[in-house]
Amino acid sequence: MRGFEGDSARVYFSGLRALIRPEQRGVFACGQRSRRPPRDAFNTLMSFLYTLLMHDCQSALEGVGLDPQLGFLHAVRPGRPGLALDLMEEFRSVIADRLALTLINRNQLTTKHFEPRIGGTVYLTNDGRKTVLAAYQQRKQEEITHPLFAQAVPVGLLPHVQARLLARVLRGDMESYVPFLSR
Repeated sequence: MRGFEGDSARVYFSGLRALIRPEQRGVFACGQRSRRPPRDAFNTLMSFLYTLLMHDCQSALEGVGLDPQLGFLHAVRPGRPGLALDLMEEFRSVIADRLALTLINRNQLTTKHFEPRIGGTVYLTNDGRKTVLAAYQQRKQEEITHPLFAQAVPVGLLPHVQARLLARVLRGDMESYVPFLSR
């Protein structure tokens, strides 16, 4: 299964980069997904957003009494919140990827927001982090219709809603888990 996920990720990220406006591709061009450390502005932005989202998912799981370390899809490793990473998969495209494309295509992030470092890594500057954090918090305030409940939910509460559903399934209160699927 992990092999299929890896192949799918390569195809997905090549398609994601195609959604960047041509005039922005010079700054945000990258050959492939790189992390630990990110080697270009695009990967730096994605890694930062994924870190924020992962912490939100971890908090949501802890809030409903689940251990974020014990995942289903991500292997158990010391210090790695596997279940938070599992939950995060439902929200990458809806929250992080969409926000990244918005920031890039609206020219809210430019070369001045990134700093190359020794060894070929790229970091967000303080101003870059502030810009991303402000946009992330604003995105979390937006409402989206949850497909299961058919009612508006702030985007920032989606991890909490899904963590509650997962907890109900694991405790035997619900028969099966219904993942969040965006339309």
